[in-house]
Amino acid sequence: MKDSPVIPSAWRQLRQHTQARIGLGRAGTSLPTSAHLDFQFDHARARDAVHRALRADVLAEGIKSLGLDPIAVHSAAPDRAAYLQRPDLGRRLDGASRQALEPFASPGEGRPDVALVIVDGLSAFAVEQNAVPFLDVLLPRLDSAGLTLARTTIAMQGRVALGDEIGELLGASLVVVLIGERPGLSSPDSLGVYMTFEPRIGRTDADRNCISNIRPQGLSYDVAASKLFYLIQESRRRRISGVSLKDETGNDGAVITADASPERLDHK
Repeated sequence: MKDSPVIPSAWRQLRQHTQARIGLGRAGTSLPTSAHLDFQFDHARARDAVHRALRADVLAEGIKSLGLDPIAVHSAAPDRAAYLQRPDLGRRLDGASRQALEPFASPGEGRPDVALVIVDGLSAFAVEQNAVPFLDVLLPRLDSAGLTLARTTIAMQGRVALGDEIGELLGASLVVVLIGERPGLSSPDSLGVYMTFEPRIGRTDADRNCISNIRPQGLSYDVAASKLFYLIQESRRRRISGVSLKDETGNDGAVITADASPERLDHK
């Protein structure tokens, strides 16, 4: 049997600890054929995730099974091509969606605590795979704290900032956006969560807190939900979000600050 032409890398043993493309070896001055084919496959999966349309009806059924009644909305981007070429269009609702949400606005004393917005983003696949199981873990935490919810929305062709307009229209004190993140070559199914206190048009990334890489092979639903619940409680207590509010939980989602008493997490 002829010896393999692949020269192994000294780092090959480290590959068991990461999905990063390290320790691939070489064949002459090039990558081994198997590594090149793996790259092409993962690149194709990432491209498919970006261009795939959200199955909003299937997602809506999953969300309804959790006791929520979602309403579908659309950004000002008319199609996927416009969405990818004009990010600004994905940050605003179209006229029909604004009109559809106006009857659910609750300004003043009766305003809801949290608006949940599920957005396709750059990976509808990530939303379809992870949004419902994540909400299944998160909702009991919100309920235990007595937090009220605005009408849940499913937004298509949307960017993160779309949640600010939706939260403002619904009169919510705080918005939580679940969105498909930009696919990586090893993670086309990564869900991101963004939280903003007092959402309104014009908010910037500095006003938002982000929890990233939520998926079975990344940050678990339980830990991500614990981190988000902590941020929601602290955001409401301190009336801030974004760079002024730090995630003071550990890798298991438990609070690690020295002054973390039960009173500190009360939703007063």
